[in-house]
Amino acid sequence: MQSIVECVPNFSNGRDPEVYGRIVDAIRSVTAVQVLDVSADRDHNRTVVTFVGAPKDVVEAGFRGIAAAKDLINLDEHQGEHPRIGATDVFPFIPVRGVTLDECVSLAQQLGKRVGEELGVAVYLYAAAATRPERESLAAIRKGQYEQWKEEVATNPDRRPDFGPAEPQKWGATVIGARPFLIAYNLYLNSDNVAVAEAIARAIRHSSGGLRYVQARGFLVDGQAQVSMNLTHFERTPIYRVQETVRREAAQHGLMVTRAELVGLIPQKALLDSAKWYLQLNDLEDEQILELRLQSSLPAPSAGSGIPQAAGFADAVAAATPTPGGGSVAALVGALGAALTHMAAGLTVGRKRYIDVSEQAGQIQEQAEAIRRELTTAIEEDAASFEAILAVVRNKELGNDAKEAAMEAATVHAGEVPLQVARLSRDAARLAQTIAAIGNVNAATDAAVGAIMARAAVHGAGLNVKVNGAGLKNREQAAAWSSEVDALVGETEELARQAVEIAKERGGL
Repeated sequence: MQSIVECVPNFSNGRDPEVYGRIVDAIRSVTAVQVLDVSADRDHNRTVVTFVGAPKDVVEAGFRGIAAAKDLINLDEHQGEHPRIGATDVFPFIPVRGVTLDECVSLAQQLGKRVGEELGVAVYLYAAAATRPERESLAAIRKGQYEQWKEEVATNPDRRPDFGPAEPQKWGATVIGARPFLIAYNLYLNSDNVAVAEAIARAIRHSSGGLRYVQARGFLVDGQAQVSMNLTHFERTPIYRVQETVRREAAQHGLMVTRAELVGLIPQKALLDSAKWYLQLNDLEDEQILELRLQSSLPAPSAGSGIPQAAGFADAVAAATPTPGGGSVAALVGALGAALTHMAAGLTVGRKRYIDVSEQAGQIQEQAEAIRRELTTAIEEDAASFEAILAVVRNKELGNDAKEAAMEAATVHAGEVPLQVARLSRDAARLAQTIAAIGNVNAATDAAVGAIMARAAVHGAGLNVKVNGAGLKNREQAAAWSSEVDALVGETEELARQAVEIAKERGGL
């Protein structure tokens, strides 16, 4: 059973898609991790990223994300509703499967030590990883926020970090720890009176005598009072109990809850528990829920099988949502082309009949694997780049000039991702054509199919490049994109044609 750890780092920028997009890209550069959610909030000026992976992979991805945030975010220029102490404000490790909380503590210590020593960022360990009782609470470490920390870190012994220098820097400090699953849950009131939201938060949070396992604060978001909450143990203090308590407290002020907001992900059990409570289905069993019944009845996938993942991706594409779309599909198709090339090369390396080309086949195998990994990463990168454009479109706070600049930056990024997909797929086609000619004759048709897949990927990605280019203000860049796409399409068409002809000839077709 593979060990899985969840990480939910919070970065102190939720207003510039270029900034938080580059941070997410840094995390995604570790291809073994999966980014599940990116939630940017303009009022809080904060982006919450949720990603999962094996222990060593999430540590590496976390380090890259923190390094990117350090370079991109200046806390001296940061303003937002949410308390913060650093560019990467907080970074928790959460055990999901095959990992204990103690093992997550060890991961927090490993990442903290590396961030402190290699990046020169002050690091404080919190929650289960805390080195002293007063640092178990994130709020206690973050007291006075970045501004007070900057004044005190060099002189106040209580502010001395666990790792890294005790020096004020524009990227602030990072709080790293280990904890159980947390639900970030906000409720909005039909009022713009933030004092009421804070009064309700004070009534329900545990630190001021409220509900156990509830942290809460009041904010003003988009002109509406918000009770912002972290639920740190949803099984002991369930979400529906918190909801009803806030509702009753709001009624005392003549107000009501108008809507709820989930930041990041939520366990299925939390929703099922709420459904049982509200519908009074106390005896509801999991097997009475259609999807869970179907899931439990499906045969377990064989080791290494990618069929369930492929089916899940096809379902996601078929859904009535804009992402994943054609760009992500093009990246997947290119990755499949590279994978077939890798396979054909692997069936050639070390075979006595092909000993003269074994070294060359080995090189093709390595290059094809590198391309496959990059294209696999691009599947999510393409979807994220489109979501960044949507975020700019939906942002009602930006002025015309700022919105135009943000849209141009987001569009450039949304064009560069498929352009790189087209380049990589062209490279995959070159390798496929070569291995079709020199490799194992029994895999020549597989290599040809790989070239065909690469050709389709270049065509699909090229369309995405051009449609993004059509929206650019920079017409020179749009023209350069279009010219390069045409060249890539022409070259890949010819490579695929050659690969098919070679496969036919070698196969006697």
